[in-house]
Amino acid sequence: MITFVPEPHLLESPRGRDWPRLGAPAVPARDAPGHTADVVIVGAGPAGLAVASALWHHGVRDVVLVDRTGRPCGRFFDRIDRLGQRVLRSPYEHHPGVEGYRDCELLDFARLHWYRLTAVERREIRMAQAGHRSVVPVDVFEAYCDHLVTSHHVAEKTWQASVREVLPTSEAVTVRANRFTVTAQHAVLCLGEERRPGPEAWWGGGPPPRGVSYWDEPAPPGGERRLVVGAGLTAAHLITGALAAGRQVHWVVREPGERYQCADVNSSFFRPEGRARFDGVDRAGRLELMRRFRRASIMFEFRPLLQQAEADGRLVVHRGEAVKEIGDGVVCRLESGRRIEVDSAVLALGTTPSIGAGLLPPDVVGERDGWPDLDARTLCYARTPRVSVVGAAAALVLGPAGRNIDGHRVATARVAASIAHSLRHGRVPAVAGV
Repeated sequence: MITFVPEPHLLESPRGRDWPRLGAPAVPARDAPGHTADVVIVGAGPAGLAVASALWHHGVRDVVLVDRTGRPCGRFFDRIDRLGQRVLRSPYEHHPGVEGYRDCELLDFARLHWYRLTAVERREIRMAQAGHRSVVPVDVFEAYCDHLVTSHHVAEKTWQASVREVLPTSEAVTVRANRFTVTAQHAVLCLGEERRPGPEAWWGGGPPPRGVSYWDEPAPPGGERRLVVGAGLTAAHLITGALAAGRQVHWVVREPGERYQCADVNSSFFRPEGRARFDGVDRAGRLELMRRFRRASIMFEFRPLLQQAEADGRLVVHRGEAVKEIGDGVVCRLESGRRIEVDSAVLALGTTPSIGAGLLPPDVVGERDGWPDLDARTLCYARTPRVSVVGAAAALVLGPAGRNIDGHRVATARVAASIAHSLRHGRVPAVAGV
């Protein structure tokens, strides 16, 4: 049996390799989709791609995807590129492909391109085949997503626009975007997550002070000293990138120490028995499980790199510290009274699920404790069976893994089957809130 021993050079997987692509028909220049469709998918990230692919296998082809970038998975990979990320935390079994059909899965795709992989990447394939944790190179995952887009005809169904509102009735759903309006039988919200903003008390609210940026924005150029605030994998990428550029880094971690593990949640929640455990408790119990088991962490591969940088004095870690205020300059004051002066600061404060608030009427969202009121069987909103969610917003139904790519696939299976059944039989199922 092969034993997995995390090594830092897993993080050096190549980027920009030339992967063979399926021949795809050119997408003609278009102004807007048709006025009607069977299904509108809001968001074309990995969750939206999974839903579109699954509906294709169910024979539902009259689908419109509306995305702010107009590119399937465009925002997802733009964020990854911003961090200089080379591998994913998610293993090979977590991917937006469709199970239960004769479809190419991520591990199959990687094995088909074995000759393009490095020796380290091939070892990860063997680990995945043996049932152990494995790390997926970003460009393998990107090429696989491109394969899904082409083989399931997703690109020609994707339109660039910003959705303004989603208005369901008993008969249909109207999706209004800045450039067009589409009325459909069903809508699926695949909205992902938005960055968590800095507390208003840090600088008085509004945009960050000069020299301070968020992790998904261009970092301020130049300077020899950088501050990173945050405890998760994003912070680790920001730190290693700054170290590689020759900067000294100050790292503020609210917890008393860094947390290294394979995922932000216990791996049991990715398995059916783990999800059943989540199903067996009431709403208050689910909230407690989410609070207790979903905590920011860093992949094991980063530990030797960060420990060595700290020993060398290039990284200063402020453990158990909290930011009190950040001002121009950049001057950061901690709750302990300590003062940090740097040339720039980057905030990696986590993300919050987009649950449909601001798009759907508030009474439809049924927001409580930051989560929507969903039907557990179909993941549609309890107050309208014509609008469903796939992605982070479904986490209170599926458990902590609902915010993971594999959780997207579990959610997709329920949503796509329910929508296909409704379209075939001309009726929507009754719903019950969770």
